[in-house]
Amino acid sequence: QVQLAESGGGLVQPGGSLRLACTVSGIMFDTYAMYWYRQPPGKQRELLAEVRAGGTTNYAAESVKGRFIASRDNAKNTVYLQMNNLKPEDTAVYYCNTVRWEAGVRDDFWGQGTQVSVSS
Repeated sequence: QVQLAESGGGLVQPGGSLRLACTVSGIMFDTYAMYWYRQPPGKQRELLAEVRAGGTTNYAAESVKGRFIASRDNAKNTVYLQMNNLKPEDTAVYYCNTVRWEAGVRDDFWGQGTQVSVSS
């Protein structure tokens, strides 16, 4: 059974920082790419970053480039999202995700999400 569990969200003032973590079980973690998404209130879920199995990171959202850093620790089955210089528009539920393909069928696995609120 694949399980993803995010942690580290909370309320922070503009300009502050948070580090999210996502711990994964049920897969050979070090062979899977991991993804960070977010969903602001009333908006669609947005892909932020991909962290490949070997640690290479690609950022999909221009709005977070230079402020957010995604990484992983394969020894701990955990992926991280360091968020710096947070802005009110970063307020969202943040999710980690991974994808498994079996016999040509895609399965997406999601954590429960963690709320990040940026407000003074």
